[in-house]
Amino acid sequence: MFVIITYDVNEKRVGKVCKKLREYLDWTQNSVFEGEITIGKYKKCMVELNKIVNKETDSIYVYQVKNPRNIKKMVHGREKNPLDLFL
Repeated sequence: MFVIITYDVNEKRVGKVCKKLREYLDWTQNSVFEGEITIGKYKKCMVELNKIVNKETDSIYVYQVKNPRNIKKMVHGREKNPLDLFL
């Protein structure tokens, strides 16, 4: 399945959440990750994220897309991608 995950977490946990999501998905923008993921890996990712975040103060939004061919992605402005990290 294709997922888009966004998050709003305390500064102390931002790095940990970002690092964990990079293991599973592609970074597209600050606090936004997306990509194809198996259901098993998705469940594992969420278990690991739940160990990091504080459910009282932090938020993680997951948008599951069963058929990613139905999504049209348009970027206005500069598109960020993992290669930007090395330039």
